[in-house]
Amino acid sequence: MFNIGEVLAQLTEDFPSVTASKIRFYEEKGLVTPQRTAAGYRQFTESDVERLRFVLALQRDHYLPLKVIRDYLDSIDRGEGPENLPPGVSASIAPRPVNPELAAEMAGRARRLSVEQLRVESGASNELLESLLSFGLIAAEAGHFDDHALRVAKACAALAAHGLEPRHLRPFQAAAEREFGLVERVVSPLASRRDGASQARAAESAREISDLCLSLHSALVQGHIARMDS
Repeated sequence: MFNIGEVLAQLTEDFPSVTASKIRFYEEKGLVTPQRTAAGYRQFTESDVERLRFVLALQRDHYLPLKVIRDYLDSIDRGEGPENLPPGVSASIAPRPVNPELAAEMAGRARRLSVEQLRVESGASNELLESLLSFGLIAAEAGHFDDHALRVAKACAALAAHGLEPRHLRPFQAAAEREFGLVERVVSPLASRRDGASQARAAESAREISDLCLSLHSALVQGHIARMDS
């Protein structure tokens, strides 16, 4: 088992641009699913590293969008291929299939939750969910919610225990929209191109910039909290 730093050490010689943020982005997209320690730290297997090499090589050498690469990986996990690889790419470099349980977990990453599933999994009351909807903190698409809405609902349910109601949390939504606007401006030259590879790279860059913004936000808030003790 390897932690994320050890994985980076194995990959950076061949892929100098790889970062921890990029690996986390691939995890979010279901391309790799590391295990977690009791403390929540990621642990990667040799098979995970193989998958990352496969993804990175196809992006670097063939500029393939992640959706196409995901289709290749799904085919591998079903024991079917992959088929129709780009010219010059040998199937021998494809990673080993994951076990059936992990394949099922990866397939379920992009979930569609009903309002009842959202309530049960988040621990939020019906009243709280109605407030989150009315204040625009979560939104349904075709009557269903995604994993991002679930994360918001979980966080808001925990904050409610500290007396913070959805109406108090509107500034977070406004700040998120401003941050997205900033990220969008930075990646717009890539995002405006019509080819899938450019759009995939734009989404990846947006994720990395967002992670850096969150780190900055956390450091600034923690700095203020630290001064409370001084």
